[in-house]
Amino acid sequence: MTDPKVQIGLLETPAEAEICARMMAESEPWRTLRRNQGQCRARLRDDTKERFVARRGEAVAGFLILDMKGAFPGYIQTVCVAPERRGAGIGSALVRHAEERVFRESRNVFLCVSSFNPNARRLYERLGYEGIGELRDYLVRGHSELLMRKTTGPLWE
Repeated sequence: MTDPKVQIGLLETPAEAEICARMMAESEPWRTLRRNQGQCRARLRDDTKERFVARRGEAVAGFLILDMKGAFPGYIQTVCVAPERRGAGIGSALVRHAEERVFRESRNVFLCVSSFNPNARRLYERLGYEGIGELRDYLVRGHSELLMRKTTGPLWE
């Protein structure tokens, strides 16, 4: 169950972006994927993506990055929850927030999960995502990215 004091809204300030970049760079799967804080910061500054933050009071509890214009419109590029907030439903709330946004324009939500991240994969499966493909050695050698999709039906209905 999500903490009722957690609110999700747009990423608002450079200070929030810096907190998110540090959170991302210091946790899995991004450590294994060799993402440093500068690379994470660049992702959070990309204005072509929609960036949302989960806040508990003034504190950043997690964030997500959503791509509505890429090869797979409705692609959840990043979900990150502060280590001390994991298991509190914040990741689920962020994904549901993304789904509400995507399903207003598309019938499909896509995401990738790293093969070495079984907890995230279980979360996505519990939320109704199905594996649709494996990208071997896609980001780093020796690990796969598993493409997953949640759908409300075919594009042409």
